[in-house]
Amino acid sequence: MVLIFLNLFCTRLSQRLFYENKESAMIEKCQLASDELSTLDVWNNATVSGILSQLESLRASRLLVTDSTGLCIYDSTGDALNRFVLLPEVLSACRGNDVFTWRYHSGAMISRAATPIVDFGSVAGCVYITEYDTAQGAVIDLLLQTILRVTLILEAAVILFSLIYNRHFSRRMRAIMDSMHTIQKGNYNQKVSVGGNDELTLLASEFNDLTERLQTSEEKRRRFVSDASHELKTPLASIKLLTDSILQNDMDAETMREFVEDIGSEAERLNRMTAKLLSLTKVDGQPLQESELIRMAPTIRQVAKMLKPVAEKSGVTLELNLDEDSTVLITRDDLYQIVFNLMENGIKYNRPGGTVTVTLTRGIDLAKLTVTDTGMGIPVEALDHIFERFYRVDKARSRQTGGSGLGLSIVRAIVSRNRGEIQVDSQVGTGTRFHVTFPIFDTEVDDA
Repeated sequence: MVLIFLNLFCTRLSQRLFYENKESAMIEKCQLASDELSTLDVWNNATVSGILSQLESLRASRLLVTDSTGLCIYDSTGDALNRFVLLPEVLSACRGNDVFTWRYHSGAMISRAATPIVDFGSVAGCVYITEYDTAQGAVIDLLLQTILRVTLILEAAVILFSLIYNRHFSRRMRAIMDSMHTIQKGNYNQKVSVGGNDELTLLASEFNDLTERLQTSEEKRRRFVSDASHELKTPLASIKLLTDSILQNDMDAETMREFVEDIGSEAERLNRMTAKLLSLTKVDGQPLQESELIRMAPTIRQVAKMLKPVAEKSGVTLELNLDEDSTVLITRDDLYQIVFNLMENGIKYNRPGGTVTVTLTRGIDLAKLTVTDTGMGIPVEALDHIFERFYRVDKARSRQTGGSGLGLSIVRAIVSRNRGEIQVDSQVGTGTRFHVTFPIFDTEVDDA
C-alpha cells in the first residue's frame, strides 16, 4: 500500500511539474501574440496573419484570434475563420482572464491556452493556442512506465522478502513450540537453538533458562520425594517389625512393655520428621510475612530457657554472650526457629561435659549471631552438603539423637527469606561454629 501510494504521488507530482512548465510556456506565447496584435489599427485576417507570421516562436498545432464577441478573425487551420468560436477557453479570455487547460491522452500531451487582447484598457479580443505534443507525451508515458516498473519490482522484492522472512521466522517459532510440547510431556532436557540475534533469540534464551530451572526443580522434587520416602520408611518398618514380634511371640509383660516403648519412640520420631517436613514446605511455599523490628537478645534467652532442661540432661552447658542493642527486621517466630534449631543441634551433637556458646554482636551495619559447640565437628567434605535436605553426616548417630537432616535446611531457608546469610566452619574433634548475620535497623522497638 505504501508503494502504491508513492507511485500515485510520484505520478501526480511529475504531471504537476509538466503542467506548470507547459502552462508558463503557453501563456507566454499567447501574451506575446496579444501584445503584438494590440498595436494593430485595423483587425482582419490579412493584418493578423502579417503580425503572426513574424513571430517564429509561436509554433503551435493551432492558433486562433477572435474579436471580443468570439468571432474568429484568424485560424491557422482555416476551419473556424469568420465563425464564432464558443470554446470555454475563448469565452473566459474574452472576459479578461488568462486560461490554460491540459490533459494527457493516448501518449500525447494536449494543451490549450488563451489570453485577452487588451487595447486601451478594454478587451478587444483573444488569442487561443492549442498544442498536441507527442514528444512531451512520450516523456510522460516513459516516466509513468518507469515508476510502474520500479513499483512492481519493489513490490515483488517486498513479497519475496516477506515470504523468506516468514518462512525463517515460522521455522524458528516452530522449534520453540516443538520444545514446549516436549516439555509438556515431562522432558526438561529440551534445549532450543534458533540462531540469530533478535527477539526470538532472546525468547529462546529465556526458554532455555526456564527449562534449566524446571529441570533443577524436578530433580530436587524427585530427590526430596525419594529421600522423604526413604526416611519415613525406616520408622514405619521398625514399627511393623516390633508389632509383628509382639503378635507372633509369647512375651512377658516387661518385654512387651519395652517393645511398646520402642514403638512409641519410633512413632515420635516419625511425628517429628513429619512436622519438620511440613515446616520446610511452609517455609518454601509461604510468602514472607510482615516483619517487625525486634531486639534479638530476648528471643535468644527465651530459647535458652526452653532448651536448658535438654542441655542438663545431656550434660551440656549453655553460655550466652549477648549484645542488647542488636535490632533486626524479622518475624519473632522465624528468629525463634533459627536460634532453636542451631542451639538444639549444638546440644544433640555435643559430648557430655561440653559447651554451647551463643554470641550476639553488633557491627556497623550487621547483627551477627554465632552458635559454637564443642562437639564432634563436621568433616571438610561434608560442609558443602549440611544444608541439603535429609543430609546427615553420621546417619547412625543422627537416628539415635532423633535427627532427620531437615533442621539446617529449614534454618537456611528462613535466613535467606529474611535478607540474612548463614555460614559454618568446623573442625573434626573440636567443634562447629555457625554464623548468622542480619542487617541492623536502628529504631525504638518493643522488647516484649
